[in-house]
This record gives sequence, structure tokens and C-alpha cells, in this order.
Amino acid sequence: MKQITDLNDLRLFAEVVEHGSFTAAARSLGAQTSRLSRRVRALEEELGVRLLNRTSRSLSLTETGRRFHQHCAALVAESRAAKDIVDQTRIQPQGTVRISCPVGLLGSGVSEIIARYVADNPQVQVLVDATNRRVDVVEEGLDFAIRVRFPPLENTDLALRQLGLSTQILVASPALAARYPTPTSLESLKAWPTLSMAGRNEKFAWNLVNADGQEASLAHQPRLATDDLASLRVAALQGIGVAVLPRELVVADIHEGRLLHLLPDLSTTPGLIHAIFPSRRGMVPAVRHLLDALVAGFEALNRTR
Repeated sequence: MKQITDLNDLRLFAEVVEHGSFTAAARSLGAQTSRLSRRVRALEEELGVRLLNRTSRSLSLTETGRRFHQHCAALVAESRAAKDIVDQTRIQPQGTVRISCPVGLLGSGVSEIIARYVADNPQVQVLVDATNRRVDVVEEGLDFAIRVRFPPLENTDLALRQLGLSTQILVASPALAARYPTPTSLESLKAWPTLSMAGRNEKFAWNLVNADGQEASLAHQPRLATDDLASLRVAALQGIGVAVLPRELVVADIHEGRLLHLLPDLSTTPGLIHAIFPSRRGMVPAVRHLLDALVAGFEALNRTR
């Protein structure tokens, strides 16, 4: 199959689809609507297929057009990304970056990383949606969302960048631990009051592994279950129950004696802390530099734990 004569036609076609009409695309590009229409029609004739269904009031993609547009959009995104690489060497990060992050991660070091980044980049505004719900980065107009997921990760059309690892450990307050014999196994915690992250059902279990990869599980009925890690930490500090919490969230409490690390040979399988973002967008310097700052920040946090 011969190559398309003018790759600019792919960009023009992508702009028409993104703007929803020839008129809006022409206005954005500073071009004549009639010229834009002729270029797209010439592209269809060159390909020998119809890409768009046109009426006097609406414009829609054919099935072939929809699939073709995915590649055109990727081509546009790659061209923007190539330009961004050059821009990063001559333009200081600026503009607004919109992100989403779980509340627990913000409280375990991410807030400090973001604050330092904002202080170092006065022309950047960062808007953080602190939420534990699963967000749609495309629908909600986010530059990226920070997530913690356990492998294998689900297939996605979005781009991923790993930021760090999150391991969860067993912790309890000294006051609670004083009321029970020193635990020697996960099973020995069966008599202890517990705390847990809320699940989709009311069945609760801890699934941990040791350094040799041997698994240990314990079903339990928590006194408190919530999807807010900060609330679980507070409950653990108050001696309400033993909890499995991210190491990065409780490392300072352990160092300062507010919490005890129980059964230190056991932990969860590490979860991947990663940023997820729309692959079809060219990444502006402010977003790329913030991701770089998060990667460096997590590396620094891991060195202090």
C-alpha cells in the first residue's frame, strides 16, 4: 500500500474530529472551512473509503473513520510530544496541572513533593483532587491520576509511568499490644481487635507474604472498616485495633514510638504506585517535570525508610 501523499491531511482530519465540525476546526486553525473540507475529502478519495458521515447539521465518524482517527490522533500527539522535548530545554514549566491522588498517598509524602515542586516552579499552578474514588482522567480533564494497584495491572489504552512501590505492614499502638501476648504468627492475632479497608462485601481477610514468598492469611471481623487510610491510621493510634497500613503512611509513627511494627517478616505484595495519563495528549513541560519530581521524591522517601 502506498504512503499517504500529505501527512498534514491526517492532522487536519484529526482536528475536524476533535472540534466536532469543519467550521470549529477551521476557526481554531485559522483556515477557510471550504479548504479544510476539500483536504479531508481528498484524503478520503486517496484512501478509497469514507471517513465521515456528513449532513447539513451533523458530522460523525464511520467505523473505518473511528479506527483511522485513533492513529491520526496518536500521530498528532507524538508530534506535540516531540516539540515538547525541545520546549523543555528553553521554556520554564508554566500553566495549570490537574491531577488526582488518593488521600492516603497525599498524607504519606506526596503532599510534600508537590509543595516543593510548586515552590520551585512559581509559574505552575497544581490543582489536586484528593479522592479515593477511581477517576476517569479523560472525561474529567485531568493531566494524570496517581494510583496504587497490585500486579497484574489491567489492560488500558492510557499511558503509565511507575513512581514507586507501596508495601503494607501490620501495626498496632503500644497500649493495644500491651494487652496481648507478643504475636508469633499471623494466626496468633486472631484474638486481637482489628481494623480494615472497606471492601465490596463484608468478608475481610489479610493476605501477607514473608521474605521467602510464603503466604499467610487471616480472616477477621474488624471493629472499623473504611476506605479512608487516614481514618484507619487514627484508629490504630488510638488503640482500637491492629491494622495493615502502607509503610510510608506509618513510618514516622513507628520511628517515634506511636505505633509498633508487628510481625516484621510479613507484609503485603508490593503495590505499584503509578501515574496514569491520556496517551493521545502531548505532555507539556509542567506535567512532565511534576512527574519527574514525583519519581525523585519517591526514591528519596524509600531511602529514608
